[in-house]
Amino acid sequence: MENQELRKAGLKVTLPRVKILQILEGSQGLHMSAEDVYKALLEAEEDVGLATVYRVLTQFEGAGLVVRHNFDSGHSVFELARGEHHDHMVCVESGEIIEFIDEEIERRQKEIADQHGYEIVDHNLVLYVKPKEKS
Repeated sequence: MENQELRKAGLKVTLPRVKILQILEGSQGLHMSAEDVYKALLEAEEDVGLATVYRVLTQFEGAGLVVRHNFDSGHSVFELARGEHHDHMVCVESGEIIEFIDEEIERRQKEIADQHGYEIVDHNLVLYVKPKEKS
């Protein structure tokens, strides 16, 4: 499966690319940094260097296999590009990233762009949140 995805994206099938794609597919929707991918490779006893992980993730981004996010934490995280749009909430206390879809927000954004004479080409909505204080 990974080989087909790589070929379809126009990338040569190499062992590091296959292993990194497997790590991302096994992440169950988690947003992983290059360091997270590297640690997972080390735990799986795969001999892939950190520089290779960075290079492959950049290639994957260019090929449309992954989406890079730069949240306020200062480092990039990656998720597989699945084609469906979603927005994010980032907990400022724990760093947890929560994905959500809200049709009302999407509708309002289109209305606002339209009111100003524009159409949305792309967008990212990130809400920075913290747990509510218990009363």
